[in-house]
Amino acid sequence: MKQIPIISSFGALAERYDALLCDAWGVIHDGVTLFPGVADALTRFHENCGPVIILTNAPRPSSVIPPQLARLGLPKAAVDGIVTSGDATRAAIVARLPAPAFRLGPSKDDALFQGLDIDFRPVEEAEFVICTGMIDDQNDQPEDYRELLSKAAQRRLPMICANPDIVVNWGGRMIWCAGALAEIYAEFGGEVIFGGKPHAPIYDLALEKVDELRGQKTAKNRILAVGDGLKTDILGANKQDIDVLLIAGDGGIHDGATDSASIAAQLDVAGVTAVAAAEALTW
Repeated sequence: MKQIPIISSFGALAERYDALLCDAWGVIHDGVTLFPGVADALTRFHENCGPVIILTNAPRPSSVIPPQLARLGLPKAAVDGIVTSGDATRAAIVARLPAPAFRLGPSKDDALFQGLDIDFRPVEEAEFVICTGMIDDQNDQPEDYRELLSKAAQRRLPMICANPDIVVNWGGRMIWCAGALAEIYAEFGGEVIFGGKPHAPIYDLALEKVDELRGQKTAKNRILAVGDGLKTDILGANKQDIDVLLIAGDGGIHDGATDSASIAAQLDVAGVTAVAAAEALTW
């Protein structure tokens, strides 16, 4: 089992790279609170190394994310660009229009559909499903949707999943995401289409953004990803041959273990690797 270096300072690692792809939920904040030291770390990377791109599986277009980050206290100077699963998902939706769609998700995700002429229908009349999460994501459980998902799968409706995440840590409480519903749908034999991490579409958009901001093609070995999700952030970076720093503290979706042996075991079980791990993102 490969041992993973545990770092307490992000600065020394950051100097090797020209661009940063940083996860939001679990690395920068928990939906309620901005984590200590993160704003300083991102700002210093921006000033000393290169552009900072927030790469998030939020099922909304990137345009709605800056106000959310500002409310949490993240300064504009800390971020150069944002790419979301919602950005990649919109492209997948447009490719299927004008076919009617069944919508599954909360009203807070309405921004995903702005400007798109989508004919929303009941599941019995739809030709594909757009899933952004549970209708009441504060209280619903994935199992509550099993009957509905079975019905859609029986009709062989493709599902576009706007957020591959299974859970997120929301202020210390684990909240189910669209990825949990996609897992059940796949159990029924349903086809699931993903745009977000760990899948390629969101990285294609992010790498284009990096090159645009730097004004040149950027080698992947000069890009660092940061995340806490083994099956999303870490796996996605591995698939892209991009180095990745695992945030393994209790702000994310892990148990808070930060010793090298425990982290290496987690990575080994998941079949992924990281160049280092840290309890939090601090310079």
